[in-house]
Amino acid sequence: MLRDITLGQYYQADSLIHRLDPRVKLMAAMVYIISLFTFRGIAGFVLVTAFLIFMVKLCRVPFFFMVKGLKAIVVLMVLTAIFNLFLTPGKHVLLHFLVFTVTLEGVYNAGFMLIRLSYLIVGTSILTLTTTPNQLTDGLEKSLKPFSKIGVPVHAIAMMMSIALRFIPILIEETDIIMKAQMARGADFESGNIIKRAKNMIPLLVPLFISAFRRADDLAMAMEARCYEGGEGRTKMKPLKYSPGDYTAYLVLAVYMAAVIILRIVL
Repeated sequence: MLRDITLGQYYQADSLIHRLDPRVKLMAAMVYIISLFTFRGIAGFVLVTAFLIFMVKLCRVPFFFMVKGLKAIVVLMVLTAIFNLFLTPGKHVLLHFLVFTVTLEGVYNAGFMLIRLSYLIVGTSILTLTTTPNQLTDGLEKSLKPFSKIGVPVHAIAMMMSIALRFIPILIEETDIIMKAQMARGADFESGNIIKRAKNMIPLLVPLFISAFRRADDLAMAMEARCYEGGEGRTKMKPLKYSPGDYTAYLVLAVYMAAVIILRIVL
């Protein structure tokens, strides 16, 4: 399960998406997320699905590698579907028992919510799979730079995002190592009810937190030893520059978002 978390991982490949400016990919991720919760009806669903398939084909990342990230949120997806199924009011009642009522509208909402969550994980994973943490940090800092005029610590925010993304794979690997070590000593993380499983996680969480705090302290000491003072006056080894392909990507995003909005208004 831990190995199935794809957030924060980078997949090396030579594709059009990999070569795009990180600012374009950040904007694309934002537009895509907005479109997921904007579209309605079959026509909007077909448009979003076609756009996702197009992006997956362009990024040249194996589809199974992105899909396996869904395993980490199966419980969240099931709970979301249950709440939408039983708590959505509607005129067309399909089933009624005790205090729960299943309506056609509830089935519709539950199905589309599952689709939205699945598309959300697969689509946003393209951003981290095709962008290195350094590129993502530079793109985020450059995109938020206008907010520095009103006192927003843009560089600090970008640095925190970069460190968080770098720590995700490290902590996943650390958790896997600790779990295997505890299982070799007789720990059981799979059997029993929910309460028992939660208690069995204590031998895993304590050393994990200690390791995380130790790594954070080592990183802080390393930054202080190198006289790190933030983004004031710092230069970039590889400054970001737009290419003709980046402007084409912006145009495609604008057309896609306009199509989603038009379909929502018309249908």
